[in-house]
Amino acid sequence: MLVHGAFADGSGWRGVYDELTARGYKVNIVQNPLTSLADDVAATRRVLDRQDGPVILVGHSYGGTVITEAGSDPRVAGLVYVAALAPDTGESTLDQFAEIPPPPNFVIEEQSDGFGFVNGPKFKAGFAADTSDADAAFMRDSQVPIAMSAFKAKVTQAAWRVKPSWFVVATEDGAIDPKLLRKTAQRMGADTEEVKGSHAVFLTQPKAVADVIDRAAKHEAHAPR
Repeated sequence: MLVHGAFADGSGWRGVYDELTARGYKVNIVQNPLTSLADDVAATRRVLDRQDGPVILVGHSYGGTVITEAGSDPRVAGLVYVAALAPDTGESTLDQFAEIPPPPNFVIEEQSDGFGFVNGPKFKAGFAADTSDADAAFMRDSQVPIAMSAFKAKVTQAAWRVKPSWFVVATEDGAIDPKLLRKTAQRMGADTEEVKGSHAVFLTQPKAVADVIDRAAKHEAHAPR
């Protein structure tokens, strides 16, 4: 199951979806409403309820917070974090971002209704530096705003504390400093893979990301029960 983050929707997973289905996996993509952490976790659990076997739950960016909260479900066999946040119990997405200086090219502009968009002129540099100008423009102009309150919501049970985890570090991430990604992966004790790519590594490096998911699935398939 693939869980997108803020400012995007599930269609960005198409390349990873194609890679995994070609390898014989059943793949479902969650469409988060991005209206609150609770709503996004509920959307993820709604898709989990449709599964008939063990699940590898994959989250990109803020989607990492979502799978951290939703991943305690007994059907979840493992977690894969892709350029993602992974708050501990009692922490929020915002708490993790507070550990690093604000990224210069990733600027979130909050609207009067409490929802945020990524600054347009900086979008490519901060979010999708390794995409074409046309693709970056499309992502910028189709971005899905997130309720900024979602970033403040605390995780109640960090699934990575009890589930095996894998982590993709995007080495050229302009939204989440790679140093924070590495620190997060280390804290989790995650099996970590560094991939050259921007924050949109799930879109621009689908094979590399799918390889990590594949490895997680095979590991869990052979894990003792």
